[in-house]
Amino acid sequence: MPFEKVGYEDGAVALTAFYARPAVPARAAVAIYPTFMNTTPAVEAKADALVDAGYAVLIGDFYGPEAPSDADQAFAAMGRLRGDPPAMRQRLRATLDLLRRLEPDVPQMAIGFCLGGMAVLEMARDGQDLAAVVSFHGLLETALPADKRIMPRILVCHGDADALVPRSQVTGFWEEMDAVGADWHFHSYAGVQHGFTTPRMRDGSPNPAYDASADRQSWAAMHALFDEVLG
Repeated sequence: MPFEKVGYEDGAVALTAFYARPAVPARAAVAIYPTFMNTTPAVEAKADALVDAGYAVLIGDFYGPEAPSDADQAFAAMGRLRGDPPAMRQRLRATLDLLRRLEPDVPQMAIGFCLGGMAVLEMARDGQDLAAVVSFHGLLETALPADKRIMPRILVCHGDADALVPRSQVTGFWEEMDAVGADWHFHSYAGVQHGFTTPRMRDGSPNPAYDASADRQSWAAMHALFDEVLG
């Protein structure tokens, strides 16, 4: 599926999103927040699958001109982005604002992977009016815990062996969501590591953390939630 590049802005920072929609009227529009590497072939494959299932998709841009070319650059860029939580939320909202301009007449949802999984949870905490958000191996900690009603349904798909998310953060997330009455589901896959939806590394080599079963089950759970939300 070819993607159209769409320019947008976060203040003075120029960003580039990737947009695609089905040939038939879209069921809904999905903002996709990618990994800490920004968009990757694995993320684009997930976007293609959503288009095939009848959804319009928009892959957001975390970094703009600072887009990393290797993991070291990506960790540094992610650190700068996460180092200012209010500014990070502003960056994330820019993607949703663009999605709403492009697809104003259908329900909007968001999914994300890794840093993108954290991003969709931040948008839920931010009070964004979305029908659903789905986090795949996303980071759960936040500098700005939810303190108001969360509007979207939430699905978190988590590898229980994820070294980036200790179990204390898992239980802390549950308690945070309960405190604001969020409607959340949490799927945890035993023995599964961070990055379980990504079959290959950026250089094309196999990803040792990939787990085909968790990938299939989490993707099916996302579709089940979308079907329930959309009726």
